[in-house]
Amino acid sequence: MPGLVSIKTPPETPALRISVSDENHGQNGPGSGRSEQVNPKTNSPAPRRPPSPSTSRAKPSPDRSSGKKKSPPEKVEIDESSLDNPDLGPFLLKLARDTIASGEGPNKALDYALRAAKSFERCAVDGEPSLDLAMSLHVVAAIYCSLVRFDDAIPVLETAIKVPEVSRGAHHALAAFSGYMQLGDTYSMLGQLDRSIESYKEGLKTQMEALGDTDPRVAETCRYLAEAHVQAMQFDEAESLCKKTLEIHRVHSPPASLEEAADRRLMGLICEAKGDYESALEHLVLANMAMIANGQETEVAAIDVGIGNIYLSLSRFDEAVFSYQKALTVFKSSKGDNHPSVASVYVRLADLYYKTGKLRESRSYCENALRIYAKPVPGTTPEDIASGLMEISAIYELFNEPEEALKLLLKAMKLLEDKPGQQSTIAGIEARMGVMFYMVGRYEEARSSLENAVVKLRASGERKSAFFGVVLNQMGLSSVQLFKIDEAAELFEEAREILEQECGHCHQDTLGVYSNLAATYDAIGRVDDAIEILEYVLKLREEKLGTANPDFNDEKKRLAELLKEAGRSRNKNPKSLENLIDPTSKRTTKKETSSKKWSAFGFRS
Repeated sequence: MPGLVSIKTPPETPALRISVSDENHGQNGPGSGRSEQVNPKTNSPAPRRPPSPSTSRAKPSPDRSSGKKKSPPEKVEIDESSLDNPDLGPFLLKLARDTIASGEGPNKALDYALRAAKSFERCAVDGEPSLDLAMSLHVVAAIYCSLVRFDDAIPVLETAIKVPEVSRGAHHALAAFSGYMQLGDTYSMLGQLDRSIESYKEGLKTQMEALGDTDPRVAETCRYLAEAHVQAMQFDEAESLCKKTLEIHRVHSPPASLEEAADRRLMGLICEAKGDYESALEHLVLANMAMIANGQETEVAAIDVGIGNIYLSLSRFDEAVFSYQKALTVFKSSKGDNHPSVASVYVRLADLYYKTGKLRESRSYCENALRIYAKPVPGTTPEDIASGLMEISAIYELFNEPEEALKLLLKAMKLLEDKPGQQSTIAGIEARMGVMFYMVGRYEEARSSLENAVVKLRASGERKSAFFGVVLNQMGLSSVQLFKIDEAAELFEEAREILEQECGHCHQDTLGVYSNLAATYDAIGRVDDAIEILEYVLKLREEKLGTANPDFNDEKKRLAELLKEAGRSRNKNPKSLENLIDPTSKRTTKKETSSKKWSAFGFRS
């Protein structure tokens, strides 16, 4: 089962699993295990702002517990009529496992597992839920995932979740918990983060009902769910869950434990994302001390990178350089000079030196990192390389070299395009490319790239995020440049609704969309709507934001021009903006009004 691997429990800490036994259901309660080990790999925390966990996820496989390949089992011909034999289901399930362990191929294993599930279903006693059936369905789904057939795995898992009855005890609760978590992982691999999180929540609820709120296994699930929220950039929810995890580990773990270190590392990432750098620094320093106490040298270096990121955000440049150099020394000695971890530190140093005006040093570190990514050492994942290329492209963009930045983003996208669970990351890359295309005047390519990003973000459940609102605004600007004014108006309207909800009326991004929407309304002849929006924006600035902002005079001048054209004077008590953009409005929207002369309005990205 795939797992989030951004800020994972250190390797020495037992991983959260859901165990599916061969013959019986074991003696563990919910949360005692997962059918797939959660990958304990720990990546360097917090790339560029806003930070997010690594999008690299372990590829699903039906069985990771086998260390050695077994001899392939002999092919068994089975008569369908014999599936009524109650001894056949366990035999077929064992054949499926042995086939996977031998490396013979998942298709044959899938056939065995499907027949096992059918046998368990036929042999089930009426009115009695069969945990053997649920277990076999989990195996079928895991094999589908290993074949990258995630859409086939989802209905199987939805069926498996309905089999157990939690009220019947711990074994049933374990089976239900297993199903929800595996379903969440599968949705995650499809990039459907909202559905993934909902499944994890149901799994956590089931686990807490069976074990109570303070069981250590509940803490592991809380952290797993918190990481999913971070991936979806839902930082408030992630913080709440991470606090609960810390509270549970304080009770059940000794001071400065590896579990507490992992919790604090994740909390540091969340606080950094929310802009609370002092709290983030406190959590990372405590995590660092815990890792030092437990002899985790490599993990200490990874946290040092995170601490350096915080110092950089606080403009404490000397301390940031010291933290990065400490990490660099450890990575070079433990992993080698050409390891991606070394390249990631080079990128952070390049960013730092750019911000301190040392452009030659910055470029040199970028080139050193690119040399490592060009010839990666064995074991380097495409996700690690893509992440590094994305960060370097941002620095080249600062160098005012958009073509080079675009090349790096294109390479990163190609590395990820066939990887499951990377839709949101690819959408982010396409959005950045769209912005750069727009800045260099390639508006058709900008709109196409942004449209691709919008489609992916809608599919992944991020249609209500502030980032999605910003992407819609940028796509609207591209549509304006292509004279697709009606389309631009629709995009600005949707962006307005999202940014009002996520950022509030007074946020600069929201105000920028208001201004763009007013300009668009003026262009299509809806002058009254444009005037009312600008009156509302000026009222906001005068009453809540102050008039020192340079945009205030510009908007005031624009409003005066529109009022003069309309023969009106300014209304000092404008309507609430919620009443201004009415989809049932009967104001002029006919296509012939688009021939109206362009206003002097500017558009804001």
